[in-house]
Amino acid sequence: MDEEEISVPQNSSASGSALHRRIAAVNRHLNPLGPSLFHSSFREENGFCFDQGKLSANPTNGAEKEMVGADTETPKPARDKVILVIGAGTGTGGAVAKRFAKGGYVACIVRRHKEALKSLEDEIIGEGGQAHSFGVDARKEEEVVKLVEHIESSIGDIEVLVFNIGANEKRWILETTARLYYKVWEMAAFSGFLAGREVARKMVERKRGTIIFTGATASVRGGSGFAAFAGAKFALRALAQSMARELGPKGIHVIHAVVDAPINTVWTRGMTKDPEAMISGERAIEPEDVGELYWHLHQQPRRAWTHEIDLRPWKEPW
Repeated sequence: MDEEEISVPQNSSASGSALHRRIAAVNRHLNPLGPSLFHSSFREENGFCFDQGKLSANPTNGAEKEMVGADTETPKPARDKVILVIGAGTGTGGAVAKRFAKGGYVACIVRRHKEALKSLEDEIIGEGGQAHSFGVDARKEEEVVKLVEHIESSIGDIEVLVFNIGANEKRWILETTARLYYKVWEMAAFSGFLAGREVARKMVERKRGTIIFTGATASVRGGSGFAAFAGAKFALRALAQSMARELGPKGIHVIHAVVDAPINTVWTRGMTKDPEAMISGERAIEPEDVGELYWHLHQQPRRAWTHEIDLRPWKEPW
């Protein structure tokens, strides 16, 4: 006997209502889905009474839908989370990449010459993280576009962008050529625009993401001898503000971090008369401090986002 079909001779002495109750009772036994999901209607055909069972997708509102081999979608595999660091190296950018790799992100590290990134890439991988290095001129639009497309198609979703190109150049105004001024602007401002725009295209589609621009004292105050650098850093800060106001409502957290002090890097130590005194006297920020800060900024809940933050040692005058 078919489990979904019960027949009773038409000349049964049971009343119609009793017959229906008996059929419903048998169906409850044969259909463990229960009466709340199984609905019966009856028809007469050739002297027999048949129950036509139908499964309702929403029995409470009486709308019935037959469920015949309903297809189920295969869930998409989870994609890797990526941090893209433009301007990575042995200092701040490298420390940021290592901190996020420690947190489970794939670190995509970028600078103009790929060979300069080998030691950082090896270090991240040696510590159990994932890393990919790229040699890209961040001032070239076509190179930035290809970079972002490659990462998104072959590695994972760019959840975090850190733009960390410095371009710190001290030159008296009478010695500053048009070429120098333009080059500093290209490196510190224009390339930030290109990277921010391309990554934002992907983040807006997903309605999430973090973009962090590393600023400096020159972002808020033009110093003597830093006309080119300050001009570029002011422009980057304005870019960050505009992007934050435009992209914030779309779920993208845009941050401008003002590093108002020297960072303990090879470059800084080479520019300082007494680097040991600077370090021992706690007058320099450690790159790992910046990496930890950026990690926490990325973790902020949307109801309490920081846009601009400044950091300096406790002894730094300001």
